[in-house]
Amino acid sequence: MSGYTALKIDDIEGAYGGAFKRVRASLGDESFGMQVIDMPANADQYPEHDHAGDGQEEVYVTLAGGGVMTVAGDDVTLAADTVIRVGPGVVRKVAAGPDGLRLLVVGGVPGKAYEAPEFSKLEA
Repeated sequence: MSGYTALKIDDIEGAYGGAFKRVRASLGDESFGMQVIDMPANADQYPEHDHAGDGQEEVYVTLAGGGVMTVAGDDVTLAADTVIRVGPGVVRKVAAGPDGLRLLVVGGVPGKAYEAPEFSKLEA
């Protein structure tokens, strides 16, 4: 592999009906989790979850569209250029607005080497 990889998000194969773009795996990165989530207008299927079990914290970056993230019981508006960090034990759920939503999600466990979950690998 060369010293860099460049891809267009729309050229990355998506899982779960195309909504889950395996960016980390497609780029060949092994350092941290990184996916793009594409949600159609008014979609609310993104699962409510936390990472208390694995200790992963996540950063969500709104790339396009908008919506709402319910995090720790608070509704946070997702608009272009919004960045949200969510700690491991905090429950979060995302819903897209009328224009859909494209989120970059980056995660890792503080102080530990990254271990990619099976569902995020290209062959999954």
